[in-house]
Amino acid sequence: MTNRFGTTSDMVIQPVEENNILYLLAIDDKGLYLTAKERLDTGMADTYRYAAGRQSVHERLKGLGLDPEALITQNRHRVKVPGGETGKKINPLKASKRGLKS
Repeated sequence: MTNRFGTTSDMVIQPVEENNILYLLAIDDKGLYLTAKERLDTGMADTYRYAAGRQSVHERLKGLGLDPEALITQNRHRVKVPGGETGKKINPLKASKRGLKS
């Protein structure tokens, strides 16, 4: 099952160091983002995945000498679409209510 909110190790492309801080560059269905090692494989939502604007991540990567467009192209195979193979969008509110049913 696809993790819609957290970050798993199969989403990580490479480590990136910025201002002496180590980040992990990851990819999801919306594009590239930077996250921390502590957020990896926790089973909880990754605030880094939704907190920063994706355009600022592209600018940060360009500043570090990386090509965001090439990274996206080379790592498309890591992207798992929420909703399975059909690509059907899932409403997170309804999904959370389904989990409460027993």
